[in-house]
Amino acid sequence: MQSESVSWSHDHSEALRQYLVQGMSYAEVAAAINAKYKTSYSRNATIGRAKRMGLSGPKWPKSLSTRWPRRSRRSKATGLHQARERHAPEYFMRIPVFERTKAPKLRSVEIVPRHLSLLDLEDCDCKYPYGGDEDGEAITFCGHPRQEDSSYCTAHFHLTRGPCTPSSEWSDTAALLRLLGFA
Repeated sequence: MQSESVSWSHDHSEALRQYLVQGMSYAEVAAAINAKYKTSYSRNATIGRAKRMGLSGPKWPKSLSTRWPRRSRRSKATGLHQARERHAPEYFMRIPVFERTKAPKLRSVEIVPRHLSLLDLEDCDCKYPYGGDEDGEAITFCGHPRQEDSSYCTAHFHLTRGPCTPSSEWSDTAALLRLLGFA
């Protein structure tokens, strides 16, 4: 591999032209020029010089390009590829589309929140959020004393639990089994 810039002399360029007219490959041309002029041109260097001289590519004379046989073009009228109707497989279920509904605001009417900021909250305060529904509206928190083993006060704890969610009294597995009649 040659690291310095190579300038082709007029003699080297003429030899390149003659060897290509004779039908030699680029590797053979590089080897012949290197042997004759004691240079170290690579195959890629000869290809690059031939392109710059206009000897390669579509401008080549037909005598140079007849060395390799060209592939025949396949006719497009063979009809091998016909368009077919595409459809989704029957085993794909269609997902129903539901209309959007606005979720109701869940707020406890039993308690008046203290509206504390996040920085003002203590570890023992209820962390039920208020506000933030509209852009730029500040979010505040309830701030009343929270229930043990919960982040919320008693009113907000029951507000956030659904009808099927077991309460904190049922969190013990043994109590749940007793309730269901298994123990």
